[in-house]
Amino acid sequence: MRKRVSLWSWLLLPGTVWMSIFFITSLLLVTALSFGTTDDLGTPHFGNSLSNWAEVFAPVYRTVILRSLGYAFITAVLCLLIAYPVAYAIARHGGRWKNALIAAIVVPFFANYLVRMYGWAVVLSDEGPLLGLARKLGAPDDWRILHTGFGVIAGLVYGFVVFMILPLYAAMERMDSAVIEAGRDLYGGPLRTFLFVTVPATRQGALAGLVLVFLPAMGDFVSAQFLGGPDQIMIGNLIQSKFFDGQNWPLGSALTMLLMIVLLIAMAGYLRRARKDEQEAWQ
Repeated sequence: MRKRVSLWSWLLLPGTVWMSIFFITSLLLVTALSFGTTDDLGTPHFGNSLSNWAEVFAPVYRTVILRSLGYAFITAVLCLLIAYPVAYAIARHGGRWKNALIAAIVVPFFANYLVRMYGWAVVLSDEGPLLGLARKLGAPDDWRILHTGFGVIAGLVYGFVVFMILPLYAAMERMDSAVIEAGRDLYGGPLRTFLFVTVPATRQGALAGLVLVFLPAMGDFVSAQFLGGPDQIMIGNLIQSKFFDGQNWPLGSALTMLLMIVLLIAMAGYLRRARKDEQEAWQ
């Protein structure tokens, strides 16, 4: 038994060392730098100033943070609405084609994220096929999607919807078909059965999907950069600009820490909900 424990300890050692050096150390450096200052040349220096933390709550930054929260929340909800019928159709009616259908959804997302956003920008552009079709159907000529909030959200949904489909599909695969049959006997129609049986039974998958979509969407900067305009920038764009364009690393570090705090709160809420659901399942 001791040999087995020792073996597992040695197997955990490389990952622990890697995380300690490249994650925890960098996190501590960013935390310390968030209290630092910059000189006239833009060189960062460690310190104990709270000016960066006070500045992140200035109206201009607060607007961007709230916009990022709103975009990430809307993206998560839209992904949930899109993923539920897709996952349900594959899990319950996919038959022997289930694996092929899941592969057809997942494989395109192996392409580089930047490449996919470039392609999405072409589709949503003023001369793209989507607006061309919309104008033929009667849409006004000045209507546009690119460089708007709708375009950014469309890019986020396209980029992260697969993270919602997979956990929902896994949750529906674990469902006993007899539960759905019993629900049909109790509630009658398929819609009521879906709402009162399938949705509660797959709540864990939905919560996991919401977290998996919300967390990266909150910190994403590629969609806002390629599909949005100056009025659609997100906190990820702010952080990027402070580190690379503005040469204000302490303020960028403070924004990074604020983003991590928001994401940790979301993650803690999910873990608490999941633990409560697990306890209720055992009672």
